[in-house]
Amino acid sequence: MLPFLLSLLCCLFCIAVRSCAADQQCMLVSHLPQTGTNDRNTSSQTPPSGTSSSTTSSSNTSTASDGSGSPPPLAPFAYGQDVIRGVNLGGWFVLEPWITPSIFESTNNTDIVDEFTFGQLLDNETALSILQSHWETWYTEDDFVAMRAAGLNHVRIPVGYWSVPITSADTNSSTSVSPYVPGAWPYVLQALNWAKNNSLHVIFDLHGAPGSQNGFDNSGQRTDTPEWANGNANISRTLDIIKFISENVGGMIDVLELLNEPAAYVSNIDAALPQYWQQGYGVVRQAAGSDIQVMIEDGFLGVQSWENFLLYPEAEGVIMDTHEYQIFNYDQLGLSFQGHINASCQQAGSLASYAKSNLYTIIGEWSTAVTDCAKWLNGRGIGARWDGTWQPNQQVFGSCDGWTGNMSTFSAEYKTFLRQYWEVQVQMGEAIQGWVYWTWKAENADEWSYQKGLEGGWIPQDPTDLMYPDICSSL
Repeated sequence: MLPFLLSLLCCLFCIAVRSCAADQQCMLVSHLPQTGTNDRNTSSQTPPSGTSSSTTSSSNTSTASDGSGSPPPLAPFAYGQDVIRGVNLGGWFVLEPWITPSIFESTNNTDIVDEFTFGQLLDNETALSILQSHWETWYTEDDFVAMRAAGLNHVRIPVGYWSVPITSADTNSSTSVSPYVPGAWPYVLQALNWAKNNSLHVIFDLHGAPGSQNGFDNSGQRTDTPEWANGNANISRTLDIIKFISENVGGMIDVLELLNEPAAYVSNIDAALPQYWQQGYGVVRQAAGSDIQVMIEDGFLGVQSWENFLLYPEAEGVIMDTHEYQIFNYDQLGLSFQGHINASCQQAGSLASYAKSNLYTIIGEWSTAVTDCAKWLNGRGIGARWDGTWQPNQQVFGSCDGWTGNMSTFSAEYKTFLRQYWEVQVQMGEAIQGWVYWTWKAENADEWSYQKGLEGGWIPQDPTDLMYPDICSSL
């Protein structure tokens, strides 16, 4: 009954609002405690039951195939058997300056560098108005239709903790999200319904946690001192948020990712993370049963740091997420086109080895970008390593012209490589349990956009349509 009421609320909300006026991949190593057994996480070998069957459709029923006005039922996904082919809905419920620079430029305040300062330095009425317009327009159901038409079967939806409407009845911790501006939850529910209507399975990703789990703007707060693991209050509050999500939208999602990109290269986060994964797993299982897959991350440490962790019989239905970018270190930026391809081929073997004897594994974020040239990719007001506009006295690789922005500036050679690079990374993901591209759209960084890749031809309309199926065979 609860999912029905949530869906009805979402429909009523949609009617109302339409009448109104809006990563850094560091290959660091840590030795984490070894837990669990050497047995395979066997639960992932059978499809979850009823993972998305309890929610009703949204008000838009255009995707119904039987003429009844209801979307076709979404069959459970066979995790570990079927390949996850997905895309991230970046920049929607967690602002990132490089994805939507126009939002930050519209404030006329260079001190607004993330969603935290967005709420802190704007009056609430102005901030809420801008955000509501953004939530309503940045993604529409047309995007979900296009994703499904492109052969994708999953969407990963990043959400900040400040958008989850937890109350004092749900936690003993603070419920204040100040200075963040709440209000996105009805739009999140609408997104879940759009996904179901278009036969897209959902990875619900807690992208920003109280105190920030990494200090990046993609956590909501850009800071040199992420506070998530300082004391127990923030972690306890995060677990309560995970419980709320599990209880309230558990029937509308397929995978719940407990936390995005925790910076385990920071000692206190490294120490806290294994227990948080274990506790978060327990919270989901108690609140939502076994129907939802639980996703954890390698914390920038590499999957090999998590050997024998959360395996059967200690846990069931756990998936490991790793993020693969080759642009945030100088040695990676120095790779030739072929060097990038070779690195992906080699990484595929390493990931496959882990996935074979540990957790099922996906690449939850990756892109076709080979430079860090996208405006504000490293943070608002920060330049790029590539052209020397950030971090002086380092190697400079050249101008950013022709590497980012509108695809009309991309050379034919670059577009050919983008197709090869897309394919080799897809093959890397399909050597394990799947992949989720970052991101579907960006305002002015076409090399990061799945949508623009389809338009430009370096991403095929059918993700199984490969021009270079043997790209790694010569290595």
